[in-house]
Amino acid sequence: MKILKIFLNRIFIFSFLICFQIILLVSLGRELLSLSAWIHPLMRIISFIVVLWLVNKNENPSYKISWIIVVLLFPLFGGMLYLLFGNKKPSRKIRRILQPVLDEMSPYNLLESDASSTIPDARKDGITYLSELGYGTYLRTQCRYYSLGDYCYRDLLKDIRNAKKYIFMEYFIVSEGLMFESILKILAQKVQEGVEVRFIYDDVGSITSLPYRFEKKLEKLGIQCVVFNPFIPLVSVAMNHRDHRKICIIDGYIGYSGGFNLADEYINAKVRFGHWKDTGIRLEGEGVWNLTTMFLSTWNAYKHQDHDYWAYRPQILPPIQDDGYVVAYGDSPVDHEETGENMYLNMIHQAQEEILIMTPYFIIDETMMKAFLLARRKGVRIQILTPGIPDKQNVYHVTRSYYYSLIKEGVEFYEYQPGFLHAKMVLCDRRIATVGTINFDYRSLYLHFECNVLMTQKSVIEDIYKDFQQTLVLCRKVTQGQSRRFRGIYEAILRLFAPLL
Repeated sequence: MKILKIFLNRIFIFSFLICFQIILLVSLGRELLSLSAWIHPLMRIISFIVVLWLVNKNENPSYKISWIIVVLLFPLFGGMLYLLFGNKKPSRKIRRILQPVLDEMSPYNLLESDASSTIPDARKDGITYLSELGYGTYLRTQCRYYSLGDYCYRDLLKDIRNAKKYIFMEYFIVSEGLMFESILKILAQKVQEGVEVRFIYDDVGSITSLPYRFEKKLEKLGIQCVVFNPFIPLVSVAMNHRDHRKICIIDGYIGYSGGFNLADEYINAKVRFGHWKDTGIRLEGEGVWNLTTMFLSTWNAYKHQDHDYWAYRPQILPPIQDDGYVVAYGDSPVDHEETGENMYLNMIHQAQEEILIMTPYFIIDETMMKAFLLARRKGVRIQILTPGIPDKQNVYHVTRSYYYSLIKEGVEFYEYQPGFLHAKMVLCDRRIATVGTINFDYRSLYLHFECNVLMTQKSVIEDIYKDFQQTLVLCRKVTQGQSRRFRGIYEAILRLFAPLL
């Protein structure tokens, strides 16, 4: 019975189909090469043209170099491999369904209270840049920072129970277990009370943790559901573009984001890689609107049912004093704008005293590397926290391979000893911070749909700083001598092809 269950598993079936396609493509290629003598020179010419194209293409240098090496190593098939799999742009289908909705929502992006034009340091902090992309900056927003998913989970349940109008949820990983089942029970109850519930989950992110056609179960409960970019077992790069966002919106004025998904390890109800350290943010007020428009753009790309987007704007606002600015912003491969990377680079360039970072993965390109080195040469102290127990061994090796070059210039790396650190946080000069879903790796910066929350001049930044210092105590500093051992041949090969992983 167990063997039958394995063979009927979706992962097994899809893996078999993909392997079969690869074998078929290789067999056809070999057959073509044996049938005609002119195929060899044609394939080599294609590879040569591809290399020239890559050299002149406006593309990330590390990504180009990785593909050039692949083409040079395999001159017969390298060019064709790039033509088949080298395009980082989203599939035509994703662009076709998303772009019209993004254009339609453009007039709704900014509320009248957008304060981006009134902030003295707006240009320096990147707020003007985000405003031009359609992300408003707001004053009347309370922020609550969570140093663990465990704490965020309790408040999330409470807010969902109190929903009166609608609940929107969008997550990369959803897994059956204590966390999600408790949320699902409340969602089903809210549907019975007349609350509109919409749910988006990424198909690949949840492929091992949810049964096939799980959306049907949700729909039977009255929960409207969208499965983002459903996985099709075809050899294609279109499957690379995933919805990595974590968003929950309640009645338009309460919003959550951060690193935690809807799975038990994120609240430490299940141990996978030691203690799971994550961070999150709760917004209450006008700043939630940017998260709402992000959700609605994805939702209406698949189910175009909204025509008056203002119906979901925040109606209830907290009675608060002005306490700094909040701007939730997204990153999408559809807009050809590396928003996440640009904001991280801007924060590093603008730092004058200190840069504090938590990240589960640290796989950066030369531009980011130079930004860190330049900041150090200006005298900026840089402390970076990474996991002590990895969730992906190869990614862990690549992350560690960057230590030596930066440590010898004075950058400090610390590894979280209790377990896996999944937080994505950057804090500069105890003045400006960002918390969200964007990792320091190629997938987050170039391929995935992401979101972060930028905060400046807010009192919550002190909470973020305190959490960093408390987490630092639980970390072990990596010495230059130790980092020298993380630069073996295996790590060098992995790092060389990191943009393609």
